Amino acid sequence: MQASDILPDHADHAEVNGVTVRKGTAGAFLVNARIWLDTNAGSEARATAQRDIADALPALHALGFFDVLEIRDPALKAWIDAQ
Repeated sequence: MQASDILPDHADHAEVNGVTVRKGTAGAFLVNARIWLDTNAGSEARATAQRDIADALPALHALGFFDVLEIRDPALKAWIDAQ
């Protein structure tokens, strides 16, 4: 399966299990997780990344993202599990 089979080029979102999932959600999560984990990231950047991760969690769960991928960093995993 290719990305266009799930979300065609002309679409910017899809409904998955009743949740709107925007194009780029998984990629944005990865970028935000890297910022959250970066000890050199400023507190404002880290807070923004954390907020954006929290906002994306319903979509990521609807996709089954964490059923397939496991977060290796214990602190990030614990924070996400607590949300």
